[in-house]
Amino acid sequence: MVSPRTREIVDWLADGARSAALPQNVLAHLCDGLLDGGVPLWRVAVFVRTLHPHIMGRRFLWREGGGVSVSEAPHEMVQTAEFQASLVAWVYTNGKSLRRRLADAACPDDFPILAELRAEGVTDYIVSPLIFTDGAIHAATWTTRQPGGFTDAQAAAIESVVKPLARVAEIRALRRTAGNLLDTYVGHQAGERILSGRIRRGDSETIAAAIWLSDMRGFTTLADRLPRQSLIDLLNRYFDCQTPAIVEQGGEVLKFMGDGLLAIFPIAADGGDVAAVCRRALAAALTARANVAALDGAPTDDNAPRFGLALHIGEVIYGNIGGGNRLDFTCIGPAVNMAARIEKLAGGLHRSVLTSADFARHCGGGLTSVGKFPLAGFSVAQEVYGLADEDRRPVGTA
Repeated sequence: MVSPRTREIVDWLADGARSAALPQNVLAHLCDGLLDGGVPLWRVAVFVRTLHPHIMGRRFLWREGGGVSVSEAPHEMVQTAEFQASLVAWVYTNGKSLRRRLADAACPDDFPILAELRAEGVTDYIVSPLIFTDGAIHAATWTTRQPGGFTDAQAAAIESVVKPLARVAEIRALRRTAGNLLDTYVGHQAGERILSGRIRRGDSETIAAAIWLSDMRGFTTLADRLPRQSLIDLLNRYFDCQTPAIVEQGGEVLKFMGDGLLAIFPIAADGGDVAAVCRRALAAALTARANVAALDGAPTDDNAPRFGLALHIGEVIYGNIGGGNRLDFTCIGPAVNMAARIEKLAGGLHRSVLTSADFARHCGGGLTSVGKFPLAGFSVAQEVYGLADEDRRPVGTA
C-alpha cells in the first residue's frame, strides 16, 4: 500500500508532469515527493538514450539535498568495458528490474559498481527498466543508505512510479529527439520554426541576412579518382573547417549541397546590427579559410580541397518550398542568386573569398575592390570585393 504522497506523485506523472518545464524538474519533483512519502532515497539516476549524431544519451542524477545534474554520454561510451559490465547495460539487454540488497551479507558482488556503492554506505540498489511504447529500453536506478535497505513497502512505492515515469520520459525524449534531428538536418532556427507548426508548403517570411555560399574547388576531379569512403571523409573534414566557424559567429547552416554549403547570418528587422552581422560573417570566413589552409597543408593529404566562398547581404524568402509532401526549409531570392554568381566568379578569379559591394561597405577594412563584372541574370555589372591579402596572389592558386 503506497502512501498518499506517493499516490499524488503517481497521479502527477500520469497527468504528464505538466508543471515541470524541464526533464530535471520532473526528476527533482518525483524524488522529493517520494522522500516526503517515506521512501528514504539517497541517489537516483535516470538514463535516457537519444538519437543524436554525437550523443548516445543523457543521465539525470538526483542527490538528496543536492538537486539534479545532467550529463551526456558519447556513443563511444557504449563500447567501454566499464559500461558493458554495468547494471544499466544489463537492464538494457534484459529489460528486467534487478535489485541488490547490499546490507545483506549474502548479496553477490556480481557487478563492479556494487563495491563502490558499499564504500559510499549504500544499503540497497534497485535498477528499473523504463520501457517505451516502441520497445526501447531505458533505465532508472534507486539507492538508499537506510540501515537494512528499502522495506517492502518502500520498494513497492518505487515500483509504482516506474511505468508513469517511463511515459513522461518518452514524451520528453521524443520532443528532444525531434529537436535534435531538426537541428542536425535543417539547423536550429529552421528547426524551431518547423516544431512551432510552420510545416505547410508556402509558409515563409522575408528576412534580411548575410548570405554565405561556398564550395570545394576541383571536387568533380576528386570525386572521379578518390575511393568512395575517402571522398566522404574528405567532405566531412572540409565541412568541419566551416560549420563551427559559422555557428560560433551566429550563423545558421541551412544545407549541404554536394560540396556546397549554404548559410545565413540573420539581420535584425530594424537593420541596426547589419554592420556587426557582416563583420561576424567575415570573421567566420577568415577562420574557415585558415582551417581549410591547415587542412591543405596536412602532409598525409595529397587530395586536399580548395575553398571558394561568396558573401552578400539582402532580403531572402525563408520558409517551406517543395512538392507534394516533400518539403525543404530553405531560403531563396535574388540575393541568394547573386551570392551564387559571385561564388562562381571567385573560382575564375582564383580568389578564396569574394563579397558583394553591399556586404563590403559594412565591414570596414580588410576588403578591397576587385573590379566590376557582368553576372548572369543581372542587367548591371556588379562590383565585387576580395581579401586584401589575396591581391597579389599569383594566378593559378586558390
